[in-house]
Amino acid sequence: MQPANIPVKDRLIVGLDLPDVERAEAMVAKLGDSVNFYKIGYQLAYAGGLPLVRKLADQGKKVFVDLKLHDIGNTVARGVESIARTGATFLTVHAYPQTMKAAVEARAGTDLKILAVTVLTSYDDSDLHAAGYRLGVSDLVEARAQQAQVLGVDGLVCSPEEAASLRKIIGHQMRLVTPGIRPAGTATGDQKRIMTPARAIAAGSDYLVVARPVIEAADPKAVAEAILAEITPPLAA
Repeated sequence: MQPANIPVKDRLIVGLDLPDVERAEAMVAKLGDSVNFYKIGYQLAYAGGLPLVRKLADQGKKVFVDLKLHDIGNTVARGVESIARTGATFLTVHAYPQTMKAAVEARAGTDLKILAVTVLTSYDDSDLHAAGYRLGVSDLVEARAQQAQVLGVDGLVCSPEEAASLRKIIGHQMRLVTPGIRPAGTATGDQKRIMTPARAIAAGSDYLVVARPVIEAADPKAVAEAILAEITPPLAA
């Protein structure tokens, strides 16, 4: 998929990292038409948020279900089939070959797109070495990206720092979804590999996942609109 084919408003995915459905729905109402795409991850999913996927989809919104599935193939496949029935647009799995293969096969015939998580953006080389990996972040990300492409995965979740190098490997046939996005002047939190929205798009990201800088802002809609303005290409002269 060429980046030019993605509407600017769809490039921003706001993470509904909130403790309950009521607060999530209130945030969606605050953001209104400014945001088309939302992420539902562990916190909200485990607080009864999965039915919200269908509700948002019925309202014309797109939803990224960020559950990072990783288990035996049959278990992953059954989970993918269930999420596909919710109307979700994206679902994450960890980028292990058996997991990716099961997920891709299970989503066949549906509109669900599978995203493989390469290396979490809160990890750096020392974290990987402590976990027993011999490869550093960049080498492991590239190796997993190549495996994902061969297996037919639809896209990758990676740090914006890896976007440019991954484009050289996968071209524009796979989507790149990048968390670790921090508008200038906002706190980095627990993220270690971060980038501003404009730099991330320039580096090759297709979609930007932003949670805390938006949902913790005094005016979430203003922050979301500022991000969209930052990544909107200038009009041709």
